[in-house]
Amino acid sequence: MTLLENPTARFLMCRPEHFAVSYSINPWMKPKRWAGDAGAHAAAEREWAALHRQLIKLGAAIELVPPVPGLPDLVFTANAAVVLDGKALLARFRHPQRQREEGHFAAAFRALQARGLIDAVRKLPKGLVLEGAGDCVWDARRNLFWMGYGPRSDAGAARAVKEMFGQDVVALELADPRFYHMDTALAPLPGGEVMYLPSAFTAAGLAAIRERVAPDERIEIAIEDGRRLAANAVSLGSTLIMSGCGPRLRAQLAERGYEVVATPLSSFLRSGGSAFCLTLRLDRRSVALTTFEREAAVA
Repeated sequence: MTLLENPTARFLMCRPEHFAVSYSINPWMKPKRWAGDAGAHAAAEREWAALHRQLIKLGAAIELVPPVPGLPDLVFTANAAVVLDGKALLARFRHPQRQREEGHFAAAFRALQARGLIDAVRKLPKGLVLEGAGDCVWDARRNLFWMGYGPRSDAGAARAVKEMFGQDVVALELADPRFYHMDTALAPLPGGEVMYLPSAFTAAGLAAIRERVAPDERIEIAIEDGRRLAANAVSLGSTLIMSGCGPRLRAQLAERGYEVVATPLSSFLRSGGSAFCLTLRLDRRSVALTTFEREAAVA
């Protein structure tokens, strides 16, 4: 854990002590290949440590979930909950292989609440599945959540998110099983741009993105960068941390003032995850009303 008085951001992470590709719940996961690679786990440890160091270098504070034997995907803390304004809506997983994570993430959030880092912790209504921030990505410029549904989360969870946080939720159906969570296909950037992979969405989903994002704020990701999970990036100010991207996307981002910091995470790509999946931002806040807006509301 990193203790900083004024961190640039606060993230939840989990060391990959027990990480492995030991089952398959998405097209990326090939357990036999993982089992045949004697150096796979050591590589994952090195890659996670490099991401952890990079975040600390950028001034972030890191809170840790204890790793648990038999829960290899606990490392993907983005799936733990949706967090905004000090409130956490705990995830519920679709696949049995991940459902045992729920109790451990709940305990982690109760501990964060006891330390004053989270104000409220709630569960989803019974019967609903939503896999945390992996499928519910906050767009600070538009003050809304982009929520993915279909492969891993239910469309009906949008209402629970709206009721919990009081923010708009744009629910988009995901169309390609390789991009099974919203965070693998779309990334709102700090300057208001939205980086997204068009082929991951249905025609209706693309129409919804284009309705809400002006043409000059859209950054379309080519499939080769989609396969690198370039959208699964962590943004801290003008710095974007990702496993990698091609020269064209890097140039597009540089033109808009972003610096891409490539932190290779190929071990985690083998499980369908990258930088965003390995982190959960705990300190995000919605945009407060201006004085003018507050006075107008009272009037």
